[in-house]
Amino acid sequence: MTEDQRRVLIIAHTGRDAANKVAVAFATAMAAERIAVRVVDEDADRLRRWGLTDAEVVPSAPAAGQGCELAVVFGGDGTLLRAAELVRDCGTPLVGVNLGHVGFLAEADVDDLDFTVRRLVERAYVVEERMTVDTRVLVGDVEVASGWALNEASVEKAARERMLELVVAVDDRPLSRWGCDGVVCATPTGSTAYNFSAGGPVVWPEVEALLMVPISAHALFARPLVVSPRSKLSIQVIPDASAAAVLWCDGRRTYDLPPGAKVEITQGERPVRLARLHRAPFTDRLVAKFDLPVSGWRGSAARRMAVEDSETFEDEG
Repeated sequence: MTEDQRRVLIIAHTGRDAANKVAVAFATAMAAERIAVRVVDEDADRLRRWGLTDAEVVPSAPAAGQGCELAVVFGGDGTLLRAAELVRDCGTPLVGVNLGHVGFLAEADVDDLDFTVRRLVERAYVVEERMTVDTRVLVGDVEVASGWALNEASVEKAARERMLELVVAVDDRPLSRWGCDGVVCATPTGSTAYNFSAGGPVVWPEVEALLMVPISAHALFARPLVVSPRSKLSIQVIPDASAAAVLWCDGRRTYDLPPGAKVEITQGERPVRLARLHRAPFTDRLVAKFDLPVSGWRGSAARRMAVEDSETFEDEG
């Protein structure tokens, strides 16, 4: 394989037969276009059993996407979040082929595989950067852990028996004390995920902001907050008054929080890059993904929605 050869990384939810089947079909189509395929070692055996051949196998590590023009993900949003862990550091754009239920992060559906292949072969896509959050866990003045998330970082109770007692702050100024099940700190990309389920607002992806949403809080002031991306959100676990607490990043990576620990959430230093194949605006995506009722709307937008849903980015020049 030469350095200038085009290559893509394939990441699949290999526990699902449908994902394996479509991923192998995509790999075959890439080979026919003389585009090399790379897979991570934890996926390789399962994909080989479904007929994958001639794929480069690399360790499942943050450098997995190095040298690939795209990482193509077959699965739901959980699989795409896993893929983000593998490509964020090297900046390889992700494109998701949805086999999940809602699939808000996915750009293509499994029934559109031929369209997806054609768009990628022709490089008929644009890449946008999505804001992330960085997390720090402090005990006293000592940092004991750090991490990051694309969708959200959440502090939650580790068991059902007791509530958490938390003090939250913005820019090092205390705001309120909550007895609650937890707190979600989300990005605009994550606003349609856990944040949405917890009662937080939907924020358009091009808006840069940090969101803080309490979960089942017993307090007079327990509303969702939207703050500047330059702000710092802090969550302090009150010692001797709280249940055991845990920090979750994207629902995938966890850290047990000792009593008195403080979690700080700030805008991430590195974004995650997503490749877009469609022109449809975020409003149309909301309507389609949540099956929102829009009958009764009058004007050209209804016609434009149907047209733009089938439009793709044209090659420039």
